Amino acid sequence: MAISSAYVCFLLLFTTFVSLISSHNLPENHVALFIFGDSLFDPGNNNYINTATDFQANFIPYGETFKYPTGRFSNGRLIPDFIAQFAGLPIIPAYLKPEKHKFTDGVNFASGGAGALVESHQGFVVDLETQIRYFKKVEKSLRREVGDAKAKKLLSRAVYLISVGGNDYLTKNSTASDEEFASMVLGNLTVALKEIYKKGGRKFGFPNLIQLGCLPYMKAKSEGSCNHEATAIAELHNALLPKTLDKLKEELQGFKYALYNIYQSFSQRLNDPSKYGFKNATTACCGSDLYGGVYSCGGKRGVTEYDLCDNPADFFFFDWRRLTANLQT
Repeated sequence: MAISSAYVCFLLLFTTFVSLISSHNLPENHVALFIFGDSLFDPGNNNYINTATDFQANFIPYGETFKYPTGRFSNGRLIPDFIAQFAGLPIIPAYLKPEKHKFTDGVNFASGGAGALVESHQGFVVDLETQIRYFKKVEKSLRREVGDAKAKKLLSRAVYLISVGGNDYLTKNSTASDEEFASMVLGNLTVALKEIYKKGGRKFGFPNLIQLGCLPYMKAKSEGSCNHEATAIAELHNALLPKTLDKLKEELQGFKYALYNIYQSFSQRLNDPSKYGFKNATTACCGSDLYGGVYSCGGKRGVTEYDLCDNPADFFFFDWRRLTANLQT
């Protein structure tokens, strides 16, 4: 499967953090990946929670390149899967998958639909606060498994990948101004990062937000135009995120971060899809109605009939708001 130039850029950005991962001699030369966030990173945690089908992707045609649906909201692998491959690690497992985990390679807590705010899709997803609670349980498990000293070293060398915020803004139901709301989102993210830091985390990686208003379902609602209000609040978040992270870098000794500008990569592919190997950067590969903007992919979310493209690699979007996995350079 080909890896997109966007993914490659993201991987290279983390090279300084993950170049040591290829060695599996614990604990001297081993670096684990701990992953938090939303559907951009969810490897199937939502398969194992009591939620609605809207928040699951454990049915075909999701997971096409795995040859079976895994719960990932795409046709195949996600960014953390490519990063793990690049780093010489196995695919990082979903925390909630009912099997025994060793955790020495890391674990993935991300949940499709989750936000930094508990209120975002509350009751249907694993919010960031709960993901942090799960991480604290893992920290205790690691101490039991390898001992305090080795666990401390592993956690301090680990890379913590976090994708969160988009769902908060897309479900915003608040009288707060955009500035106040963004402060709430980033405030909750800050609390989460400090909790990870307390447990030894020092190296963090983030994508910023994409053009939320240019997702197929947003364009369908706007009769073909991008929703400028949704994109504007994403841009506000992206302007404030590095300031938030720089402040943490000043406050917390040893705090390091890498920030990938996925907004820019997203925009480049929307504006010139053929340059990046796509035939279509407007319509979802899987869905129905205008631009594939109805969330019908798989026929299990209230709408049974849906359209499915022949070759997902031709399409930038897989469903109404998620990207294809087998992107071309």
